[in-house]
Amino acid sequence: MSKAFLFPGQGSQYIGMGKDHYKSTPLFADYVDQANEILGFDLKSIMFDGPEEKLKQTEFTQPAIFLHSVALFKTLNEVPDMVAGHSLGEFSALVACGAVSFEDALKIVCQRGELMQHAGALNPGTMAAIIGMEDDIVVEVCKQASIKSGKEVVAANFNCPGQLVISGYFEAVEKAVELAKEQGARMAMLLPVSGAFHSSLMQPALDGLREELENLIINTPNCPIYSNFTGKPTTNPEEIRSNLLDQLLNPVRWTQTIHNIMEDGAESFVEVGPGKVLQGLVKRTNRKAETSGHQ
Repeated sequence: MSKAFLFPGQGSQYIGMGKDHYKSTPLFADYVDQANEILGFDLKSIMFDGPEEKLKQTEFTQPAIFLHSVALFKTLNEVPDMVAGHSLGEFSALVACGAVSFEDALKIVCQRGELMQHAGALNPGTMAAIIGMEDDIVVEVCKQASIKSGKEVVAANFNCPGQLVISGYFEAVEKAVELAKEQGARMAMLLPVSGAFHSSLMQPALDGLREELENLIINTPNCPIYSNFTGKPTTNPEEIRSNLLDQLLNPVRWTQTIHNIMEDGAESFVEVGPGKVLQGLVKRTNRKAETSGHQ
C-alpha cells in the first residue's frame, strides 16, 4: 500500500505546538534541543509559550513548523513511498526522504523565514483567499486587477479545487478581491500575512537565499518528492535545487501535486506536523482519498 507523507506550511502554527511530544517522546525532545543549539536562540520557548505575536512572525513561524514536522516524522520510524510539502513544508519533505540533512535544512529554513519577512518589509504586499471560483477564472481576475491597478497580483497557492490564494501589492489584491466578488466568488477576503509570498515581491528573499541553496548538499532522495513549482515528482538533486529556487516567486501547485500523487498510486495520505490543513485539502480534491495525520 503506497503512502504519501505530506508536510504543512505557514499558517499551521499554534502556541504549545510540540509541547506534549517534548514531554513524552525523548527522540522528539532531542531534535528540539538540537535545534535550539544549532540556531542559537530559544525556539522551543517560542513554540511552547509564545507570545503569539512572536510565533506569528515569519522568521520564527517557519523554523517552528519545520522543527515540529521533522521531529515528529523522525519518531514515527516510517519509510515514505512519496513525499510533498506545502511551500515551507517542502523542506520538511526533503529531510523526510533523506535528500537534505536536518541541520542544513533547519539553517536554510531559518534564513528563508528571515529573508521573506525582510522582503515583506521592503516590498509591502498582502495575500487574499478566493473561495468558490474555478482556477482559470481566478487567474483571469488577477490579470484584470493588475491592469486596472497598475500593480502585480498573481495566483499564489492552488490549494484545492475552488480554493486559491492570491498575492501581490495591496492595491492590486484589493482590486482582485472586489472583482472576484463581482464575478461570483463565494468568498474573497484579505489574509493576515506579513508579505506577498510566492510573487515577484519576494525577489529580495530569493536573492538572499540563492547562494545558500546553490551550496546546499542535496542527496538523491530515497523516494520521489513532488515539487511545489511543477507539481510533479523528481529524485534528481539538481532538479530539486532548481525547484526550491523557483518556489519562492511562483505559485504552490498543491491541487496538481495531489492529483499527480494519486495518479502515481498513493492509497493513503499522512500529514505530519501541526494542524490538519493538508488533510482537508486532500479530501476536497478527492473525497474518497484516505487521510490521517500526526499532530
